[in-house]
Amino acid sequence: MDKPSAAERFRYWFDNWMSRGTIALMGLLGLATIALVLVVSLLVWVFRAFPDDAADGDFIDLLWGGLMRTLDPGTMGGDAGWAFRIFMLVITVGGLIIVASLIGIVSGAFDTKIEDLRKGKSRVLEHDHTLILGWNSKIHSIVHELAIANESRGRASIVILADKDKVEMEDEIRVAAGNLGRTVVICRTGDPKSLPDLAMVSPSAARSIILLAPEGSADPDAEVIKTALALTNNPGRKAEPHHIVGELADPENLEVARLVGKDEAHWVLGPDLIGRITVQSCRQSGLSVVYQELLDFDGDEIYFTEQPALVGRTYFDALLSFSDSAAIGLVQDGRVAINPPADTVIGAGDQVIVIAADDSLITLGEPVPPSVGAISEAATEPAAPERTLVLGINAGLPAMLRELDEYVAVGSVVHIVSTSAPELPAFANVTATSAVGDPTKRAVLDGLGVANFDHIIVLADKDEPDLQRADSRTLVTLLQLRDMSEVGGYDLNIVSEMLDDTNRELAEVTEADDFIVSDKLIALLLSQVSENRKLTEVFDTLFSSAGSEIYLNPAAHYVTPGSTVDFYTVLEAARRRGETAIGYRVAADAHISAAGYGVKVNPRKGELFTPAPADRIIVLAEGKD
Repeated sequence: MDKPSAAERFRYWFDNWMSRGTIALMGLLGLATIALVLVVSLLVWVFRAFPDDAADGDFIDLLWGGLMRTLDPGTMGGDAGWAFRIFMLVITVGGLIIVASLIGIVSGAFDTKIEDLRKGKSRVLEHDHTLILGWNSKIHSIVHELAIANESRGRASIVILADKDKVEMEDEIRVAAGNLGRTVVICRTGDPKSLPDLAMVSPSAARSIILLAPEGSADPDAEVIKTALALTNNPGRKAEPHHIVGELADPENLEVARLVGKDEAHWVLGPDLIGRITVQSCRQSGLSVVYQELLDFDGDEIYFTEQPALVGRTYFDALLSFSDSAAIGLVQDGRVAINPPADTVIGAGDQVIVIAADDSLITLGEPVPPSVGAISEAATEPAAPERTLVLGINAGLPAMLRELDEYVAVGSVVHIVSTSAPELPAFANVTATSAVGDPTKRAVLDGLGVANFDHIIVLADKDEPDLQRADSRTLVTLLQLRDMSEVGGYDLNIVSEMLDDTNRELAEVTEADDFIVSDKLIALLLSQVSENRKLTEVFDTLFSSAGSEIYLNPAAHYVTPGSTVDFYTVLEAARRRGETAIGYRVAADAHISAAGYGVKVNPRKGELFTPAPADRIIVLAEGKD
């Protein structure tokens, strides 16, 4: 191989130097400036080409004057003597080239920095922030809810890392999430599964981490699990456990997700959750409003409080002692118990789980004796087989049918109508049938005999890429059902699933009993658990058919018709049935949006009210009523 020449070596050195970036280029220009001034000054000194008005010259003055001429061409305007002028002209022209190059380099570096900032590649130096990894349609609701939760903290920050343009994310959040108060949202562009990209958003300093399934992914669960793996197995992670909350779509991936996340991660099965809520809501009108009240940060939320004054007293004593809060369970030895037996004794260190408007409002008061004479002794009617009509199918249908089978009596029927026939396994209590048809078509609905069904569930098409188009089909079906109800003069119990919360107000004109906005409910649950990991067990119990769930039972089961009572009396009536009362629903206000559809969770216990025959008492109970 030929030995490289000196010119090639110099060229190689020069290329490497130029590739080092802005600082290296500025250093090279500085050296060129010094060399130019030094060489010309030496030539002036050697050839004695001093100005005409100088017999001799100071070399330091020559260097200084030459340097000034590189920076300011006007400096040579007063030079005298042509030899001196020519040398200074050389310095000035060289200075113009160097200064122009310097301006170009600085401008280019500034533009590059602006572009890097726009790309969201700089490190985030936040502490105690909520970190969201991934991007999908739920993020707007999550950011909005977290901003409400942060109001009591003062300035707080939410950091988002997703494979999406930083400016686009910020603009979308600004438009869709609404007023965020003092909460600052910081977006960065990167791959949440990449360790260098994760390092940008300081996961070890985060208060909690929310993992979202990326939009458009062929296998969103795999993406979320890989992100959890990058967090839990990061060599540079903190020693303390992370607080991770992630969403999954397929129950079959839950086991491997738990292996990856261990005790650091809490997983929310989206379709399974929506299936449970849909089934429970279709059997109990107004239940979805109760769930939304408990899940969002507006109004009342669930808190954990330790009350030394209640040590040695019973759970029922605690129910009566909170005048502005509603107790729903206990935490004893680290285990959550929703609606425990009324005679459960509260020990030292135990926590009471309460529903309250704010943790600052959780105070004890003096209980008021109940009006025992107003308590009803009505017997519960035995459960009868039910007929349910399901219009449309999506990925959550299997979980919904499994959940329904655990609630209804033997001999119940489910009939599914959709544009494609689903696979239907055998169930213990339910006989499931299906028919192919378009639920948006009036002719198809007319042939179903909808008046003969106890419940109607309208499912959203989650496979439709355009959420608005999917919700539009749901709206058409709801409008057809409402018209059939008005023409036929019969009432229909309808629960509808929506994908976009902005379409809920449009859907309200259809007068359906409940609307399940699936993405929003999942977002609310992710937000709640990210703020308090203990809530995982609470919501797992409430949304499951095992243990105690929320029921809206006839008020006549608790209070004799026409009686005016306070909520202390309702609590006593519920205790006699092994239940915990947390609110009521006024049937006359069931369709008034401004009144929360008649639902009142955590009413003041001293306020008097007269339940109407159609009103409901909201209770936590085990089993079916």
